[in-house]
Amino acid sequence: MTTPRLKKSETLEIRLPYPTKLAFMARCRDEGRSASEALRGFIDGEIEPVRPARRGGRLLVGALIAAAMGAVALPSLAHPTHTMTLADFARLDTDHDGKVSLAEFQAGQPR
Repeated sequence: MTTPRLKKSETLEIRLPYPTKLAFMARCRDEGRSASEALRGFIDGEIEPVRPARRGGRLLVGALIAAAMGAVALPSLAHPTHTMTLADFARLDTDHDGKVSLAEFQAGQPR
């Protein structure tokens, strides 16, 4: 069901500097609407009841959960479960050439 359009019979006179009027009229023309239409839209927006801004509660909760999970995971990523020490390397480098070959590595692994 459509609401009937009210007849626009009232006028409102405003005073503004001529350059401001020219700029406003040019903007309205560029947007393809009349100055009256633009002003009515502005006035309607001013007299509408102010609605409370929607809060991004879900977004905030999601971000906090992601941050908490990251904080829990980060230390485990920063500290590997086993770090090779110089003693470990020396034990594997059986020919003492400063390199651990695949054969040396495999031979040094517990069975």
